Amino acid sequence: MKIKKLLAVCICAGMTAALCGCSLGNMLEKFTSTGDLSAEAPTSEETPTAPGERVYIDELTGKLDNFTGSALTLSVDDASYIFDVSQAALECKAGMIAGDEISVIYEGKLETTDTSMVKALKVVDNFHKKAKLKTHKLYGMVQKLTPNTITVKSDKGITATYPITGTAQYYQGGLKKGNWVYLKFRGNAPSEKVNASSDLNTSPLKVLSISDSEDFSAKKGIPSPTPSADENIKEFRAEIQTVDTNVLQIIPNGKSAIMNLDLASSPVYFSGGISPGASITVTYTGELKEDTLAGITILSVTGDNPKNLSKRHISFSVTGTVIGTTANTVTTRTSDGVMAIFRTDNASDISTGGLAEGSGVRITFDPSKSVTSNIYEALQITDA
Repeated sequence: MKIKKLLAVCICAGMTAALCGCSLGNMLEKFTSTGDLSAEAPTSEETPTAPGERVYIDELTGKLDNFTGSALTLSVDDASYIFDVSQAALECKAGMIAGDEISVIYEGKLETTDTSMVKALKVVDNFHKKAKLKTHKLYGMVQKLTPNTITVKSDKGITATYPITGTAQYYQGGLKKGNWVYLKFRGNAPSEKVNASSDLNTSPLKVLSISDSEDFSAKKGIPSPTPSADENIKEFRAEIQTVDTNVLQIIPNGKSAIMNLDLASSPVYFSGGISPGASITVTYTGELKEDTLAGITILSVTGDNPKNLSKRHISFSVTGTVIGTTANTVTTRTSDGVMAIFRTDNASDISTGGLAEGSGVRITFDPSKSVTSNIYEALQITDA
């Protein structure tokens, strides 16, 4: 019995020493603060939190109104919140498309629409979306086409310029100004009050496909041309330089001169968009000369399908100026005037500007990774 009493006294003494200087209130505070789900231990790069101070992690869900490259505007009920996301990770698989439901995960307390006292950590797709973003279809007349834009006058008389980086395009009857096409896109449709193309470019959206065929599906592709048996069919490969509506500037393989390829009267299919640096196959009859396409008849023009290319053979590119960055993206204003967002996680960055705002860059990307999203997968970043 004496031995048991002695052990009990020792145990009590040990507990007293362990709790020395800690009142019951202090102990409860310690456990409630560290055990709270809103508290996180600071990393080695962060300033340690003072004892007993809580770090709040919260989430705000709403509809994306606008994204500028390093800031976004979120609409929640009748309120508007502007978040600095320059240090946040964009993890929206559906992209940054106006009207879509997204969530901003942030650190700190947000009691009003003033977001200056919180830090955005991540931007993600809303897991429980109340309304799925609709796909719109627009029928209109082509006014102008560049590598990253198409300007269309709709059948309602609205003229607007749409961003089409990496967008699948099929023109069965050829491409030229005045041809009627169908645009399928996700995002906010232009208002009937919009009558200037520049008005639309302030809102991010994703054009899914462009075609003069209403039932065209980018997933199904197109049939190969079937010329008559007596034709001597030939083909050559070429690299795209740029496009201006129906005139595609190319350099055929093995040639040095830039040649103008007229797309006005031949079937044209670009599954990954009309991007400088990408390759095409031209099917034709006649004799190809050294410095001109005069004298040949173009049967079809088909761009490479990025899905069928290895990573090192993908050469679709965009040239522009950096207008904003986040923890894992860079946003550029392209040389033809639209905003393009690129994920940089796996990109090789050999540019010298450090992606600083105003830097000129050329970004090689994979269009097949962003068929329904307006965030593109960058492969390489170089100086423009």
